[in-house]
Amino acid sequence: MRFTLRQLQVFLTVALRESVSLAAKDLAMSQSAVSGALADLERQFDIQLFDRVGKRLQLNELGRSLRPRAEALQEHARELERGFSGQGEAGELRVGATLSIGNYLMAPLMARFKRAEGGARVTLEVANTAEIARKVLNFEIDLGLIEGELQHSELDVSRWRQDELVVFCAPSHPFAKKRALTDDDLREASWILRERGSGTRQAFELAMHGILPELEVSLELQHTEGIKSAVKVGLGVGCASRIALEDAFRHKSLVECPVPTRDFRRHFFFVLHKQKHRSSAINSWLELCRKYPSG
Repeated sequence: MRFTLRQLQVFLTVALRESVSLAAKDLAMSQSAVSGALADLERQFDIQLFDRVGKRLQLNELGRSLRPRAEALQEHARELERGFSGQGEAGELRVGATLSIGNYLMAPLMARFKRAEGGARVTLEVANTAEIARKVLNFEIDLGLIEGELQHSELDVSRWRQDELVVFCAPSHPFAKKRALTDDDLREASWILRERGSGTRQAFELAMHGILPELEVSLELQHTEGIKSAVKVGLGVGCASRIALEDAFRHKSLVECPVPTRDFRRHFFFVLHKQKHRSSAINSWLELCRKYPSG
């Protein structure tokens, strides 16, 4: 073999961090050692893997094409190392989730996964759909659980479970006394919504087709709990996933507002890189999620 696993690790870390100095910190190596390992790899095969853009190193076309196979080889090596060490196959799983999923579904899923997989370690990053997709594309996480639909030639997006959005208001709001909201009511409302780029906002805008330009959005917030708090004090009407509102409805601190003229049903999705190696940990996680009670 004309390259070492250490050179492979250097290549992948520089690809992730786009910086020799940052890669050196991650690898606990000197910058000169990282630069040397990368230069040796390129020299051995008479290739160039990166383009320098300012102070950043960006993968060129060849580097991008080789990265998924290098990632898969590194994961195979880790699995082999765990096998030699008698640690089983689960290893570490890096999961990304959008806000509603991360805040209201992930804790029980992670607990079940750890019980089922023994010494497995799960790390979680919570962000909006666009950011989770970016992290999957850049191999920063192994897979994502997202609320918004997306299409990308390098991503494998598949349905996980059903969900629905719910319009809600404070008990003191005039809408709380209505049996159902009409489109005219929706036009009159002052809306408090998630930011653009979130799956919840995407689903809301799809449900409001035909009247979307007529709606008044008074606040855009990045956190569902912030939206709920703003609605509770009477700043407007919100729309969020039912899983985020069940407790508030149960305690009657917020009121559901039925909108029979609008379809708020949607799906949650798995998102993985098409060329990502499906490790035993990834396969176990997907199987567990599919068995988890759906909404």
